[in-house]
Amino acid sequence: MHKRFNKKMWLTGLLLAVSMTGCGGDSGGSSPSPTPGPSSPSANGAGPATTGGACVGAACVDLGAAANYAILAKTGVATVPSSKVNGNVGLSPSARIALTGWDLITEPTDTFFTSAQVVAPAKLYAADNVGGTTKVDLNTAVLNMGGAYTAAAAKPASSAATTNLLGGTLTDQTLAPGVYEWGTALNIPTNLTLSGNATDVWVFKVAGTLDMAAAKNVILIGGAQSKNIFWQVAGAVKIGANTHFEGIVLGQTTITLGNQASVTGRLLAQTAVNLDATTVTVP
Repeated sequence: MHKRFNKKMWLTGLLLAVSMTGCGGDSGGSSPSPTPGPSSPSANGAGPATTGGACVGAACVDLGAAANYAILAKTGVATVPSSKVNGNVGLSPSARIALTGWDLITEPTDTFFTSAQVVAPAKLYAADNVGGTTKVDLNTAVLNMGGAYTAAAAKPASSAATTNLLGGTLTDQTLAPGVYEWGTALNIPTNLTLSGNATDVWVFKVAGTLDMAAAKNVILIGGAQSKNIFWQVAGAVKIGANTHFEGIVLGQTTITLGNQASVTGRLLAQTAVNLDATTVTVP
């Protein structure tokens, strides 16, 4: 009788353990994560996804929500095909009609657009998109863009040596990190080299226009990164054809890229951005 009783107890315990496991009891491992549903932020497309890197540290210019865009403008973003943008494009307060040359593809909720010229998963957004949080997101980003421009303008020049350097014409220059300031226009007729490490920051404050000649390059050495370079420009910005530019451009007026020019950085304009078969890549 005693042996028979032990056998029954053993079988009962085994069956109980199996039934608990089948009902979702703890089997000693972690539970699988739920699959995101339509209400999760990653699935509903409610707002631009942040792309690229941001400058970190007291010397940086805080872009806020403007950092969610490779291109952000108030009055228009125009392109002559075929440009290629690796990052979001935003326009506000102007409506979609001012996104010209993009061959916009709509989606059912009217939250965003896609285009063959904007590399997925990046998207285009305009102030008259009615879906999701697009209008609110753009309002915040544009406000932050203006705040970043003001913050950059308020930074004092690092020294007398970085104030009105070479009268505003940089020819074959290699520049160390710091805050540079010009009370006039800035012209870059040759290559420009920025030398520093991965955490160094450059802020270029220009009271006039910024022009860089065709077929030239901004060259980074020593580990310098485009996300840590800021160009605060009161006048129009013009980058020549076939020229490669680096950094975040905070333009109070227009930013215009020549044919086949390229930028690693962001183009943030308080009026319009004009591309001509341009490649823009977020840092």
